[in-house]
Amino acid sequence: MDERQFYIERQETKNLTLVCPHCHQESSYPIRWMVRTKKKELPRGAGSEDRKRFANARSYMVRIDEMVACRNIRCRKRFELTGQSVVLTSDSGAQQPSADFDPENFGNR
Repeated sequence: MDERQFYIERQETKNLTLVCPHCHQESSYPIRWMVRTKKKELPRGAGSEDRKRFANARSYMVRIDEMVACRNIRCRKRFELTGQSVVLTSDSGAQQPSADFDPENFGNR
């Protein structure tokens, strides 16, 4: 069974505050993420191996955008996004991350 059948996929856009490495101006950029939420039940036709993989599966987010363009009118250079490209989300209680969830600072306390 394909692992993608364990998840519900949807795209989300989150605004992140980034600093351009060329002109050093801070601005908010919309970044696209693929959110994969673990289904509540195992899909039909799953074997014992699939049950084990489903038990270990967790909800997570994958960053789609790899580069952004600076919003400064004089700069407009593209720069690469660094940091985490995959973020695990909590399965306890709510299935979706909170509104103030910042995937770039996840785990950096």
